[in-house]
Amino acid sequence: MRARLRRLLAATFGLLSLTGVPYLVYLALLRVVDTSGSPARKSPDEPTVSIVLPTYNEASIIEAKLEDILALDYPMEKVEVVVADASDDDTPAVVRDFFAGRDAPELTLLHDDERRGVAPALNEAFAAASNELLFRTDADSKLAPDVLRQAAANLSDPTIGAVTGQQSEVLGDSEVESDYRGILTKIQGLESHLDSTFIFHGPCFAFRAEDFVPISDDSLADDTELALRIRRAGKRVVMDPAMAFTESGVSEFSKRRQRKDRRAMGLLKLLVQNRDMLGRYGFYGTVVLPFNWWFMVVSPWLLAATVALATAAGVLLAGPLGLAVPGVVAAFAWAGQSERLGPLQPLYAVFDSQVSLLVAAVELLRDEGDGTWELDRESREYFE
Repeated sequence: MRARLRRLLAATFGLLSLTGVPYLVYLALLRVVDTSGSPARKSPDEPTVSIVLPTYNEASIIEAKLEDILALDYPMEKVEVVVADASDDDTPAVVRDFFAGRDAPELTLLHDDERRGVAPALNEAFAAASNELLFRTDADSKLAPDVLRQAAANLSDPTIGAVTGQQSEVLGDSEVESDYRGILTKIQGLESHLDSTFIFHGPCFAFRAEDFVPISDDSLADDTELALRIRRAGKRVVMDPAMAFTESGVSEFSKRRQRKDRRAMGLLKLLVQNRDMLGRYGFYGTVVLPFNWWFMVVSPWLLAATVALATAAGVLLAGPLGLAVPGVVAAFAWAGQSERLGPLQPLYAVFDSQVSLLVAAVELLRDEGDGTWELDRESREYFE
């Protein structure tokens, strides 16, 4: 019994240590790599811009979003707004009324009577856009006034194929989401300065029209897929913290969980579908993608196995009392979700992501998920 217990404990600590190694490598890189600002050679530029905005039943917030666009510090005569709509409410009418009598920006409204998902709508919108630079955003987000100028300055560097921004604020009171976004920003900054970042943000990213590559119609992470395809074509894709945007982090637990799990499914699919990029494309294929493979594909299963082994060791040592191990994990999750962990709260943000990734992996193995989002009205309250 003692020998078995020792083996279980050794396996538990071994798995836990193995899981943490890539994280320690990234922490070490953060100490030696200057991740401030954008890695692009930025210079002032003022190309024509098409702002692509996918919408579905956004009548209550679309006017505020269009006002947000008009407030941007950029010549509106050089801006086209392409609305890719599949609404069955008054969204198209509100959009038309808003642009009625305006000379600029120009409006291109694409309405689809059938809701097919974000990816097909974006493919059509990007193809229909007529300007040099394409900027993708969402109705439930706000942009910093200089976001187009920052995007254009990044893309003036011919080696940069796409640029995404930093979520400077999470609207609402979700400390979990704020912690996650803070960690993600550090990772994106490091990856951008090494080569390219993996994750892109739908509310705020830009690329040249000439670099557009159509994405899969069933994509669950259209923003990241487009960036990955541009990197595959040979140009870097980076995050610039000067391109600031805000998005809501408020939502009840079940809806936030559903949204994160679905997003995780999209990222996992991309990693698996593009596994041939491992070891290629500079540090993107030798450092960035392997870390994301570890964090998203391998680490969640290792952590689950660690909890299972620790529970088995606990039961072997203390009988039914050993079930306190999963109880402690559950208590940690409850305290983290309730934002009661104090200085350990950022650790829960990582744990929360690992849970989403594990759930997403199981759902993918069961062949679940499609390209349509379930609208989360609660998250839109801040924009009404």
